[in-house]
Amino acid sequence: MENSNLESKSTKELEDSLKIMKVISTTLLIVVIFLISITGYGLVFKDNNATFLPLLVVGISCGGILPMQFASMKKIKTELKSRENT
Repeated sequence: MENSNLESKSTKELEDSLKIMKVISTTLLIVVIFLISITGYGLVFKDNNATFLPLLVVGISCGGILPMQFASMKKIKTELKSRENT
């Protein structure tokens, strides 16, 4: 999100966006941890590794979304704090 886009939104819209992003990020983090742990278990203890390797790649790829989500949440929090101070 660009700063100009954040400045044009109301405080209520920013708070709602922040809540939604927190829920999405938390859910994605839980799913990624679950997926990586299941694939780790499958790779170590199961004989057929062909099904677990693609799942591991998917889990790591979905984990790549999280830093962008956290950066967007930080920008929204900064904008909300700047509005709070004025």
